[in-house]
Amino acid sequence: MELENYDEFPQTIPLIIEDDIFLYPFMIAPLFLSNEQNIKAVEYAIEHNKLVMVTVSKHGKEGKRELDSFYDVGVVGNIMRKVSLPDGKIKVLFQGLAKGRILDFALEDSLFARVDILRTEEINEENIKSIIEVLIDNVKKLSRLNTKFPADLVKTIEENDDATRIADLISSVLKVKKDEAYKLFSQTNVEQRLLDIIEEIKKEIESFKIQKEITQKVNSKIEKTHKDYFLKEQIKAIQKELGGDNQKDEEIKAYKKRLKAKKEFMPKEAYKETKKQIEKLSRMNQDSPDASLLQTYVEQVLDIPFGEYANEKISVKSVEDQLNEDHYSLVKPKERISEYFAVKQLLEQRNIEDLKSKGTVLCFVGPPGVGKTSLANSIAKALQRPLIRIALGGMEDVNELRGHRRTYVGAMPGRLIKGLIDAKKMNPVMVLDEIDKLGANHRGDPTAVMLEILDPEQNHEFRDLYLNFPVDLSQVIFVSTANDARRIPAPLRDRMEFIEISSYTPNEKYHIAKDYLIPQELEKHGLKKSEVSINKATIEMIIGKYTREAGVRNLRRVFSKLCRKVVKQILNDPTIEKVTIGTKDLKTYLDNPIFEIDPAEKKNSVGIANGLAWTAVGGDVLKIEAIKLKGKGNLSVTGNLGDVMKESSRISYSVVKVLIDNKTLKIDDKIIPKSFKEEEEKEKIDSSEVYKRYDIHLHIPEGATPKDGPSAGITMALAMASVLSEKAIKADVAMTGELTLSGKVLPIGGLKEKLIAAYKAKMKKALVPRKNFDRDLDEIPEEVKSAMEIKAVDTIEDVLKEALEN
Repeated sequence: MELENYDEFPQTIPLIIEDDIFLYPFMIAPLFLSNEQNIKAVEYAIEHNKLVMVTVSKHGKEGKRELDSFYDVGVVGNIMRKVSLPDGKIKVLFQGLAKGRILDFALEDSLFARVDILRTEEINEENIKSIIEVLIDNVKKLSRLNTKFPADLVKTIEENDDATRIADLISSVLKVKKDEAYKLFSQTNVEQRLLDIIEEIKKEIESFKIQKEITQKVNSKIEKTHKDYFLKEQIKAIQKELGGDNQKDEEIKAYKKRLKAKKEFMPKEAYKETKKQIEKLSRMNQDSPDASLLQTYVEQVLDIPFGEYANEKISVKSVEDQLNEDHYSLVKPKERISEYFAVKQLLEQRNIEDLKSKGTVLCFVGPPGVGKTSLANSIAKALQRPLIRIALGGMEDVNELRGHRRTYVGAMPGRLIKGLIDAKKMNPVMVLDEIDKLGANHRGDPTAVMLEILDPEQNHEFRDLYLNFPVDLSQVIFVSTANDARRIPAPLRDRMEFIEISSYTPNEKYHIAKDYLIPQELEKHGLKKSEVSINKATIEMIIGKYTREAGVRNLRRVFSKLCRKVVKQILNDPTIEKVTIGTKDLKTYLDNPIFEIDPAEKKNSVGIANGLAWTAVGGDVLKIEAIKLKGKGNLSVTGNLGDVMKESSRISYSVVKVLIDNKTLKIDDKIIPKSFKEEEEKEKIDSSEVYKRYDIHLHIPEGATPKDGPSAGITMALAMASVLSEKAIKADVAMTGELTLSGKVLPIGGLKEKLIAAYKAKMKKALVPRKNFDRDLDEIPEEVKSAMEIKAVDTIEDVLKEALEN
């Protein structure tokens, strides 16, 4: 059937959009169609005896009829036969007649497209003949490399003299991407098209050459592997005949011997499992991948120190002596640690086995650098037991603690079992560092595993997933550390006893520096005590102005820096016998002071109150400022405050308003604003007008530092009361406490750190909640209590009485 039997082109005909490959003229090809639009196009063509246009989707979606979703060229042909299939699809036999180009396509009636025949340009016969010879030559090369290349295609090309037909035949068998196929299909310059096809053939030739080389290399490697395997097997057989290569047998014997030695100390289940795995290993081929995994398992199990214990005798005196030798101050933590080991010593002496391994787990809680981990080191040293430190910070995978099952690639025991193997004893001191920073995610919740580890009722049968048998952890002395106990889940907190290690006072830091840090740093840097002199005033200046922390970690770094500079100084000038560092020399060695708590102001001010705050690095004095502006009684708060402090500021403002309304806070009539209508009615103005006609702006410097917590209520209320009544606040009074709406002062935390900060700022008086005064004053260092007056307050009225000028 020819095009002459149909209407003249261009004409509007049904459009079929395929998702696979371009069809070419003179091809008869089956099409399997499932798209509803395509099926309608076929039915319309058959019913009206119309030609159809078959083009290709750009994105591999059959029948998608949006602009730019299909190519604008394709094959015009007719439907020879249509067969309906059971699943709703149809199969049609399509005959291509000529290439066509879509001239127009309307989305409203996307079933049809206006199409014209794609005509080729005139050709130069001589040029085309030469190009075809080169083309045939390359096609032959490709057919020799590609076994799937049609065998009769070369013969068909050689017998054909139609350049367009030759180009179509070769294009139809080339494996190219859709965009490349489109370029070859739509090219109307036959000469250029043939040259493009030659380029594509050359690419395929190169590709097949590389594939062939890779295949040859892989095959030769496989053959070599097989050859090596058979040679090794032959060597083994020969050596076996000669009585040699009994390495594997020797290893198995050694494993069995080690297992037998541990038998009486191992749990029955552990012995049975290990013996089973050794027997399995002995039957395995040594080159098997599973053999190395099994051998690793057996070695890990036999490395666990079953039955091996460090010096079991616990001496409270040795613990106390070691703690006193390694740490200055920390009276209460040392006392509690001594009590803990006193109980263990008594149970040991009276041989009460049931309770020997039971008891609470100590958890040292405090800011960084106060000596939590070093306390655990001292305990291990005093007991003469190995120390194992497990860093829990950021751990999210539960298998890090419990071990990975052996079915996983790279499976290993958990950190606890690895700790026992490293310690080579079953009763080490194990420090669980940063237990408050354990995380949970889709891999599980490590805190749940910690419940089992730290529970004396369960940890004598702790099951590691890698080992697949229980291990007794009851003889391990667990000590944990945390910065913030509130972040530890409640069930886990219940397993532990918390020992608070709070900030050091400046006096304590001085003694720590003098007796511990400086001698240690001198020794570390190879310096003699006689070579360096640092006087008391210099140490105190370093503590006060070059470090700002609860502990002494940064203080140690400062002394380390001084030692380095002294070492360099001595090396540069060998005549120097002694280096003396005074307060005036610190600028040379350490530059300018970095930190400084602002001392108390000498002059009383309106609207500026001294609040006491707790931070992760100790206490601080916050100057809370308030001003009033003409307005309508609104409150604005700045200073990067959290939700708790924002709520606290609103409560404080309400409390101050109540104090003004009930005349507790007296307002002078002179400061109450008057409108022009009230000039004649001065006596009728109510004192509440002061907060109705002024806005309050409350600010807590520094603005870049986030602040939150329930302890600034009385300070904010005092600042607002001062600015509204225009009464000055005493500059040498600092305070801490939270307010209720009824004006009662609630207790707070971190009192020791806060009062130390007030002491450093040279405050003369500190106001604290009554409950804190009765409960926590014993913990406050004597030097702080003797330097300032600490007064208890019950209500906001007490605060105003103590802090405002009369």
